Amino acid sequence: MKHLKFATVGFIFTILGLSTLLSSTLFAENGDNDKSRLASLAKFTRVLATIEKYYVDDIKIDEIVKKSIEGMLSNLDAHSSYLDAKHYKDLKIQTEGEFGGLGITVGQKDGALTVIAPMEGTPADKAGVKAGDIILKIDKQSTLSMTIDEAVNLMRGKPKTGIELTLVRDGETKPLTISIIRDIIKIESVYSKMVENENILYVRVVSFDKNIVSDVQDAISKRKNLKGIIVDMRNNPGGLLNQAVGLVDLFVEEGIIVSQKGRVESENAEYKATKSGTVTKTPLVVLVNGGSASASEIVAGSLQDHKRAVIVGEKTFGKGSVQAVLPVVDDEAIRLTIARYYLPSGRTIQAVGVTPDVVVYPGEVPHKTNEFAVKEKDLKKHLEGELKKVDETKDKTKSKAKDKEQESIKIEKEDMSSEGLLKDLQLKSAVDIIKVLSIKK
Repeated sequence: MKHLKFATVGFIFTILGLSTLLSSTLFAENGDNDKSRLASLAKFTRVLATIEKYYVDDIKIDEIVKKSIEGMLSNLDAHSSYLDAKHYKDLKIQTEGEFGGLGITVGQKDGALTVIAPMEGTPADKAGVKAGDIILKIDKQSTLSMTIDEAVNLMRGKPKTGIELTLVRDGETKPLTISIIRDIIKIESVYSKMVENENILYVRVVSFDKNIVSDVQDAISKRKNLKGIIVDMRNNPGGLLNQAVGLVDLFVEEGIIVSQKGRVESENAEYKATKSGTVTKTPLVVLVNGGSASASEIVAGSLQDHKRAVIVGEKTFGKGSVQAVLPVVDDEAIRLTIARYYLPSGRTIQAVGVTPDVVVYPGEVPHKTNEFAVKEKDLKKHLEGELKKVDETKDKTKSKAKDKEQESIKIEKEDMSSEGLLKDLQLKSAVDIIKVLSIKK
């Protein structure tokens, strides 16, 4: 990635007017391409100079450049962004583990700030936030023109401080306002139980931290002669790629698990299964839903392509791109999409997701999917209308902490009995499929 970092720094120097850098360092190529790049950069520099000279407010060149970079990256895709000193520091804090926040992963879907998944046991989860909720407001601020980084920065804060989210949820006639108290986010990433009266192991993978593979392997090794294994990745927002690869390797003996492809050759990679890494050939079912994203989609899609597992539930989120954080100066960086993930069959996850082999909706009885039946081109107008409703009414209805549909994904942690399974249709379907697979085996 060294050459990528250099190109980024070189470009920033260029737009600051240091034209001496526009030598062979940036323009080693010949012909019309050189002229086109030089003309484009010269035009950009002229625009910066014009804004600095004529804009109605006194705005300094460094601020103009900052806004230019922010706009440029935000227009590439939903996951590329500029990290100023504060945001870069926040990112480092987040990757180190503990931070004050709500416990939700968000993304841009059809141009709207959407909850990918609430993490189990976190303040957002306990308050009733659901995968697929569209965040219309954070406290009093509209999110319609807000970047993901801006939204995350608003939601993160000191533990024990309050925040209000205004949500648009499919099936609700009006927006919901939910009050949440921030807290230190700590996640129990893996837990396991045996299904009552069945020799079936249930493993819940909440997110992909550094210990997922060892924890799942440990859960499997403690049980002998299993009839089957259910891996539940519903509302799993992803995490570390190496853990996703390692989890697939526990069940697959050979072949590509996932590949990564971008424009820069050094970023291309293939991750393959190893026979030594496989711990079991036991029948396997994987549970997913619209809150399953990134690493969890890689696991589900790869196992599906290898025909190693039956995927049950709902279509996943569709986040299959790779971001790298590239420092620009000591305390600033850019987060840039540099590649996309591809499953063993060659298909991509990005904006497509993984479609289950067996589609089962949550709850005790099937019902319609938890997605808006609004086309992308109409969604912004729809949300603006919902925002107007919120602004016009003073009587905002508070959301209840939990509803029955939310409980369906939680019931298994406390209750793996026959009665408990009936309250989670997706999990019950997984158990039934394991029974069939074990008979065939």
